[in-house]
Amino acid sequence: MDISSLDAGIDERELIEFTQQLVRTHTLHEEGRGERAVAAFLLDKISDWGWNAELFDAGGRPNIVVTLTGGGGDGPTLAFEGHMDVVAEGELDQWTVDPYGGEIRDGKLYGRGSADMKSGVAAMLYGTRALQLAGPFPGRVRLFLLADEEGMMTGAKTAVANGFVRDVDGVICCEPEGDEVCPISKGAIRLRVDFTGVMSHGAMPWQGRNTLPALARVLLGLEALESTLIQEVGNRPPLGAPSITPTVVRAGTADQMNTITGTSALYLDVRTVPGVDHETLLKRIGECVDTAARDCEIGSAVTVIDDRPWVETGSDTPLVTALLRAHEVVNGVRPSLGGVPGTTDGTILTHFGGVPSVVYGPGGKWIAHMADEWVAVRDLKRYALTYAVAAHDFLHQGSR
Repeated sequence: MDISSLDAGIDERELIEFTQQLVRTHTLHEEGRGERAVAAFLLDKISDWGWNAELFDAGGRPNIVVTLTGGGGDGPTLAFEGHMDVVAEGELDQWTVDPYGGEIRDGKLYGRGSADMKSGVAAMLYGTRALQLAGPFPGRVRLFLLADEEGMMTGAKTAVANGFVRDVDGVICCEPEGDEVCPISKGAIRLRVDFTGVMSHGAMPWQGRNTLPALARVLLGLEALESTLIQEVGNRPPLGAPSITPTVVRAGTADQMNTITGTSALYLDVRTVPGVDHETLLKRIGECVDTAARDCEIGSAVTVIDDRPWVETGSDTPLVTALLRAHEVVNGVRPSLGGVPGTTDGTILTHFGGVPSVVYGPGGKWIAHMADEWVAVRDLKRYALTYAVAAHDFLHQGSR
């Protein structure tokens, strides 16, 4: 196809400046500002282009949906999805640039969220605008600008619950994947394990029931369970192996180290691949916890904080093939098929909304959440154009 009309609809300088301003606009929920400032900035651009936006609230946080009808007759609905929130910048002395400066140096745009995923948000907006400017197209394009992806994904969950994905035939999640087209994503389970014993003086441990030995036994038991799980399902390229990772331990206080704590808690980040049944795995983790607690004569409880199954869209589906072709048309090379090592809003849209999803966006696959996060400036227009070509292909393919 001739992509010159789509290319002409993307003002690269404007796109770069727009992305810089997105990076400069804070979206840290814990700072009390959340996505509101960036949502307001995005709504200004949406209004400038004459688009109508629908707003919905998720846990007190704003979410934006834009639906554009192409005017070219009946056809499918393609969605692009991006999240507005970012993680905290971490230790400032690890950064060589202002995390919120949007500085460009040596062809790289730096800042928190530059890759994950404000560049993806900008590219999907400008790619959709280019599609619109190129003339009528069949079907519809829907844009999801969602909150809380870095937390509990309440934006995506609420979008599903409110019916926004009911008529969507496919969604491209514009997360950074380093030029890989990723139709498969790991699952994730977030767990809290609580132990309840009896508090006592450190000099008289027999009067209490210490929870820490049970916690130690569980850590060793989960390590063994992870090894068994890997042996059972193996390494699943491109995702790799499943994992059970302890991330947080809470027990006692340093200023009362002469006291045996009566409670302790352990948090787990579990990642799964095809072949791992979540219900069965949760049962095995529960048995590990129960055994450790029973041996130490204390109580225990396991709470599932979040459960996101692994998801997969066939590599031969119209959504994935359109994106593969678009990348090749724009870049002159066939992209690799990859997998998402974490979970995205696409996990929610696919598992709970029944919508095929694929993850593909500007930025390195492993740069997210790191100090000196960056995205290549040249990626911005390259991805915007690829999104426009993929949308054109998908929508016309579905109307034949």
